[in-house]
Amino acid sequence: MNPLKYLNKAAMQPIYKTNLGVLFSADCLEVLPLIKDESIDTVFADPPFNLGKKYGRNTNDNRSDEEYIDWCNKWIEECVRTLKPGGAFFLYNLPKWNIYLGNVLFEKGMQFRHWIAVSISACLPIPGRLYPSHYSLLYYTKGKQNKFHKIRTPIDKCRHCDKEIKDYGGYRNKINPHGINLKDVWTDIPPVRHSKFKNKSRKANALSTKLLDRVVEMSTDKGDIVMDPFGGSGTTFSVCEYKERHWIGIDIDFSQEIIERLKKNNLSPHNNDDYVEDY
Repeated sequence: MNPLKYLNKAAMQPIYKTNLGVLFSADCLEVLPLIKDESIDTVFADPPFNLGKKYGRNTNDNRSDEEYIDWCNKWIEECVRTLKPGGAFFLYNLPKWNIYLGNVLFEKGMQFRHWIAVSISACLPIPGRLYPSHYSLLYYTKGKQNKFHKIRTPIDKCRHCDKEIKDYGGYRNKINPHGINLKDVWTDIPPVRHSKFKNKSRKANALSTKLLDRVVEMSTDKGDIVMDPFGGSGTTFSVCEYKERHWIGIDIDFSQEIIERLKKNNLSPHNNDDYVEDY
């Protein structure tokens, strides 16, 4: 399958192609309108958080609140349009913004499924506020979901004695041998520090492949197509490559860094002991 067939026009050519995906080096608001209606199985979006950070020269991360919400509304509308009926939309952002953006999705007819809290392993306290300890991952679908694969995670063990931490009140033998149902609080997503997941010329944070593993496995089958309008470090595309999903990627500043990552011989992911059912 050629992902280019999902584009309405051939006016814009990708900067990079693999057997599974295509990458565009452009503003997502230039590329998204070219993608056909109801053609994408899953959208994953990790936009800049509007914290005034320095990314590349083309990224504006210092908008007023009103400008930021308006900008997000535009690309969200395009992403919703491209989703198939029953397709999944995952939006990763700060809780501050996802409160607003969840409502944007609701107003566009999307169906809420989960607010997933992704634990932050380390950050600085903010004076006069509670210690921030999670990012928000919104999970919506375009109507009733057409795919949902149950994921089970291993039972937590003590790192010192290797014994199970939780007391199951005498019902341990009734627990599924593949583990417990994935919760909507993810405390096991590792920080990204190794150079094989990051590029020295892109200083911004990179997402763990384990997070994208779950997004992709939960909402797609092999051969489905995933779109990410904010490619960043290329984690989504790397995961799609080794999970055998087709993908459409866009990034305004770091396409060369993404290409460099995808061209490496070793695309090995973070350790992940999840068990995926329903295949």
